[in-house]
Amino acid sequence: MSGTSLDGVDAALCDLRSGLVLLRTHYQAFTEGLRDELLALHWVGHDELGRAASVANRLADLYAQSVEGLLADAGIGRGEIAAIGCHGQTIRHRPRCGYSLQLNNPSRLAERTGLTVVADFRNRDIAAGGQGAPLVPAFHEAVFRDRDETRAVVNIGGIANVTLIPPAAQAFAPTRGFDCGPGNMLMDAWCREHTGQSFDCDGRWAASGRVPQGLLAAMQAHPFFAATPPKSCGREDFSIDWLHGLQPSRFRPEDVQASLLELTAWSIAQAVGVDAKPPAQVLLCGGGTHNAQLRTRLAELMPDSRVNTTAVAGLDPDWVEACAFAWLASQTMAGRPGNLPDVTGASGPRVLGAIYPA
Repeated sequence: MSGTSLDGVDAALCDLRSGLVLLRTHYQAFTEGLRDELLALHWVGHDELGRAASVANRLADLYAQSVEGLLADAGIGRGEIAAIGCHGQTIRHRPRCGYSLQLNNPSRLAERTGLTVVADFRNRDIAAGGQGAPLVPAFHEAVFRDRDETRAVVNIGGIANVTLIPPAAQAFAPTRGFDCGPGNMLMDAWCREHTGQSFDCDGRWAASGRVPQGLLAAMQAHPFFAATPPKSCGREDFSIDWLHGLQPSRFRPEDVQASLLELTAWSIAQAVGVDAKPPAQVLLCGGGTHNAQLRTRLAELMPDSRVNTTAVAGLDPDWVEACAFAWLASQTMAGRPGNLPDVTGASGPRVLGAIYPA
């Protein structure tokens, strides 16, 4: 998995024969050059098709290196692997236009690794009238559902998304989920622009600022927040250019950072609190779980729920999304649906992804 934060590749070795067992993990960072190229491809530019194809090949090679590193770390041979689930790198997400584009070359990845690859998870759901995102709620339901209590799982990556999971005892209540808005994406971009650091460690820079209510209100006025689910978003909706359009130069940089953190916390709390009765427990995962200031604000904004990370439910929060795409790949290989129509808005359950044999 390589996500909207554009930091690198998370590779997870999962045994899915009986539930989920996370056996080993491996992380491979993007070079600054690759990150910059991927970021540039989010916008219209010269020779986009050629540049995109070239970067897709570079990504496939990096994914292959990640798989090699993972198997070497685990001491596992290729013969024990059923498949690679590889989401690719999203550079356009426009379900209203009928597509979502992830850079990847699954054929090249299959050749480089000698393993079957499952890829292109979003577009079948979009073809069926859905958003194609978020896709992780089906996995969250399978892994984190409790018998008696309602749970919310919040993934805080570049974009944040929520999954609202009723207890198993309520057999006919659907699991719901949708994107909340920006997670780390805008905080990271503003931090990089003003400090040269790739992220705000523990939210300390944000904590040094104060939130100008006028700026926060302008952020909250984005129409995405008023839209009803199913809904999903991406850099097209919450770009650094959108932020500059709000004239943040009127304020101290640290105050803007504080406002961005507050926007992320507020949008998550709004999404989790969509029902009259709050969930008993909120489980956080993704890179945003490392932001201590953000975790503090989330706990303050959701006082009626226990706010923890997915570690308390048995899965390291850094690896939930990589495990999710392993699970989605296993669903594809078995011919089982991977989407939840109540989440994405698709006309029905669909087997997701395309299979590229070894």
